[in-house]
Amino acid sequence: MTAESDRGYWNRHAQNYGRSMRLLGRPIPRLCELASEAVAGHDRVLEIAAGTGLVTDALARRARRVIATDYAPAMVSVLSERCKALGLSNVEVEQADLFALRFETGTFDSVVAANVLHLVPDPSAALTELRRVLRPGGTLVVPTFCHGEGLVAAGLSRMLGLTGFPIHTRFTARAFRAAVVEAGLLIRRSETLAGPIPIEYVEGVPPPSRAEPS
Repeated sequence: MTAESDRGYWNRHAQNYGRSMRLLGRPIPRLCELASEAVAGHDRVLEIAAGTGLVTDALARRARRVIATDYAPAMVSVLSERCKALGLSNVEVEQADLFALRFETGTFDSVVAANVLHLVPDPSAALTELRRVLRPGGTLVVPTFCHGEGLVAAGLSRMLGLTGFPIHTRFTARAFRAAVVEAGLLIRRSETLAGPIPIEYVEGVPPPSRAEPS
């Protein structure tokens, strides 16, 4: 699939995304708990691929300011309405391309990209861009569905693919952790969250520079 056809898929499914997560969303409450702990007290948090806001609410209740983004206009519209309905006054919503973020290098205390890296054509490049906008000492939170983690997940993933679901990488939990390390990050926390398709929750941090204490 091309980037535009992927975007079209999410535009078409924005309104029913919440219903689709009734099948796959069993790990989401624990994901939200862990992600909210990771950003607690942070002044500037960037959320990438926020979708309809399944994680945004949890982040906003622990961080001082959140910029929540998605690249599909229909998702951004649903996300904006949800944030207004929940009264999340510390959340700004905007459309953004993960591979071409408008923010300067080192802008954010934490960057959260939940359940998106298996959906992009180049996870390595995505991790590089996410790391770019993270300040030194900041936290990258990248929980990701692992469509290759076991026979049940793999079978369900193949069925989803037949519907046009735009998956690009069927990670195992181990392979996903390795991808984070290969992007030059140190894994501070990881946890496999059980579900029909498990989520590998990973928090990564940039290695300290020589000028910083280890």
